[in-house]
Amino acid sequence: MWRAILVLILLALSTVAADARRRQINPIPFSHSPCSVLDNRPCTPSYCSVLDHGPCIPEIDYPYGENLQLTIESVPSDADRAKYQKPDHDLDTIGDLFAELRTCWSPPSDNARMGMQMSVRFSFNKAGGLIGPPRLTYATAGVPADTRTTYLNAISSSLNACLPLKFTNGLGGALAGRPIAIRYVDNRETGK
Repeated sequence: MWRAILVLILLALSTVAADARRRQINPIPFSHSPCSVLDNRPCTPSYCSVLDHGPCIPEIDYPYGENLQLTIESVPSDADRAKYQKPDHDLDTIGDLFAELRTCWSPPSDNARMGMQMSVRFSFNKAGGLIGPPRLTYATAGVPADTRTTYLNAISSSLNACLPLKFTNGLGGALAGRPIAIRYVDNRETGK
């Protein structure tokens, strides 16, 4: 009789321990597969339910973030040189778009300033053209107005020289009207 009670207690404890292991949430996103009704193994849900007891962290795959943000340097580092290669096909991914935008940049030769940073925001239409001119959102503090104007004109002319971008139908539809923010960093040695 004692043996049967001991077996039942051990069985109950192992069930509670298994349930606790199943509820653990992996802190590294997407290092595991999401749950499925066909799975019989522990997993982390991609949604939360009011019927679940305990913490629930929904996982949504935003590989580039919710905003499309990009930094373009005038002289890329050796580690980033591959990101500055122009794609040889129609733009089909966000990575292709970013590579194309990086290759479009040509910094100003006159009135240049080492360490100058400027951010602009704009949107594309479905055909790969701009919806309005790029809007200045940030410029390095203490820079004269003529230098800011020179850099803004260089950004506008660099973008216009690449337009229209050749999007695939899927990417063009997904990007149309979404704001893109680009931070330009002039890290060239100007000798000034």
